[in-house]
Amino acid sequence: MVCEKGENVLDITIPVVMLPVDAGRSLEDIVKSNSLVTLQLYSPKRPAVDVAEVFLWLMAVGTILCASYWSAWTVREEAIEQDKLLKDGSDELLQLSTTSSRGVVEVTVISAILFVVVASCFLIMLYKLMSFWFIEVLVVLFCIGGVEGLQTCLVALLSCFRWFRRFGESYLKVPILGAVSYLTLAICPFCIAFAVFWAVKRQYSYAWIGQDILGISLIITVLQIVRVPNLKVGFVLLSCAFMYDIFWVFVSKWWFRESVMIVVARGDRSGEDGIPMLLKIPRMFDPWGGYSIIGFGDIILPGLLVTFALRYDWLANKRLKSGYFLGTMSAYGLGLLITYIALNLMDGHGQPALLYIVPFILGTLFVLGHKRGDLKTLWTTGEPDRPCPHVRLQPQSS
Repeated sequence: MVCEKGENVLDITIPVVMLPVDAGRSLEDIVKSNSLVTLQLYSPKRPAVDVAEVFLWLMAVGTILCASYWSAWTVREEAIEQDKLLKDGSDELLQLSTTSSRGVVEVTVISAILFVVVASCFLIMLYKLMSFWFIEVLVVLFCIGGVEGLQTCLVALLSCFRWFRRFGESYLKVPILGAVSYLTLAICPFCIAFAVFWAVKRQYSYAWIGQDILGISLIITVLQIVRVPNLKVGFVLLSCAFMYDIFWVFVSKWWFRESVMIVVARGDRSGEDGIPMLLKIPRMFDPWGGYSIIGFGDIILPGLLVTFALRYDWLANKRLKSGYFLGTMSAYGLGLLITYIALNLMDGHGQPALLYIVPFILGTLFVLGHKRGDLKTLWTTGEPDRPCPHVRLQPQSS
């Protein structure tokens, strides 16, 4: 077609068809096999709300719920053990208990600020180097983390049963790895096989199940290991994440002419359905297909503050209604719900979930803490004042 000079309007009648990735691959295979292909063009309407979004909401809330109770239970057991050591008055045992970190990593204000810088650099690297081979590297890293997370969750779950408990408490010295329980050695091959099976079959329609299992296990393990010590650190962390999410979803369009966060999440220019660091569920009643997704950061970062709230409640012996966990958990669920409402109102354009979640969680903690008089303790120490059980007050002499 040749355009005349000064011609602005062209009557072009070339039909354009948009297909889901799976349908496009199936069509390509059929054409390569020289089979007859018949296409029927139609424009179906999408449902206002897809069931996948409901299940994804339940999945995110349930993941934080499980991680919070596991973390709070661990902290309470540590506090009970410490109280026993204090009652015994053994300086050697006390020193041993205080120096043992049990693999817990506490976030600081500096590390919370550095998180935004490191995460931004990593996001730009993903955006610039997005390709098939780079996705393969991410798949390998995700499988390593997923194996560790799945193994940790299964060992903790099976150790609750009496028959498996003795295997979890019996250890074998392994070169390089050190002391490893027999239960861990038995479960590890299954976890590796599960991750390898998912990596090989990840292009299949049912692969999202394996990805979600590995992802949820990894998230729960991270929320068990990484802890926010007080509200001040949590405020800095979520505030930085709040600005990070808004910048890379909305503001980045002015510099890169497209949303960097959305492009990376979709896995554009990689030939894949997206990066593996996502929980996703296929849209069940959407004729256009696709997946409803949520990033790990939208669960882990708010989850750190939710788990902190439950740990505080258990250490302070607060009931569910008088504590802070119910409020923060409800705030997260409400914020995520509003995210999906905004997503549907914006006709499917990506929304930064932390834009809605962070104000609800921080606002709830600040309001409840101020109302109950615990705000100073939450902001500074992050733990309620507990008297030492081995100290007894002596009556004053007149």
